[in-house]
Amino acid sequence: MDMPIDMQHQAMGYDRTATMFSPEGHLLQVEYAEKTVRLGSSSIGMTCSDGVFIIADKRIEDKLIVQSSANKIHEIDSHLISSVAGIVSDARVLIERAQVLAQQHRITYDSPIEPELIIKDVANIKQQFTQYGGARPFGVSLMIAGINRKKTELYTSDVTGNYFSYYVNAIGENDEKIKAKLREKYNSELSIKKGVKLGLEIFKEIQEKNFEISRFELVYIKNSDEKLKRLEGKEIEEFVK
Repeated sequence: MDMPIDMQHQAMGYDRTATMFSPEGHLLQVEYAEKTVRLGSSSIGMTCSDGVFIIADKRIEDKLIVQSSANKIHEIDSHLISSVAGIVSDARVLIERAQVLAQQHRITYDSPIEPELIIKDVANIKQQFTQYGGARPFGVSLMIAGINRKKTELYTSDVTGNYFSYYVNAIGENDEKIKAKLREKYNSELSIKKGVKLGLEIFKEIQEKNFEISRFELVYIKNSDEKLKRLEGKEIEEFVK
């Protein structure tokens, strides 16, 4: 038996409107946005005994593109970095807001901003776009890593506007597979070098024949100097030897 026309229209309303709950309690447009995030390229963020890092698969293979113009890991401040998965243009808006917020904090208080203040602001914006009509949700998951008073911090916010603090996390394509392996192999005593090596081993295991070190980008911050350092491709290979 076919569904009556008026019921079809009602069901399509739940499907197309970001602010309308379905009878099952779902915001379907938000759930679709979460699927978009899982199509994005992968990143792993990890807190280590001597600092914090994010390693990301840039997934850029076109030789016509200038590689330095397609960075996957963004500098928020000298002590704070971010990686994204999903719609990169959506992420750019949030990253630029985070950069402005970090600089305003330095000017106002003459001190580096706490990572949680950044992720909370970003998460609040994401939440607003799931609640008010006339706009779609941000189709992006955002990971922030940084140093706060010589201590490492790592946060991830999802499409809904939730955020959590992590010891180690992954976003993007195959994130559940990556996290399953991280649960088995991660420990807090790992140094940045050993952590990066573990991350690359997991990427290689999951990507198999598609794995190429030239596709990867690494940014790390040590507790001792709180300054970020960026490595790409073969430089990462030399770093973990």
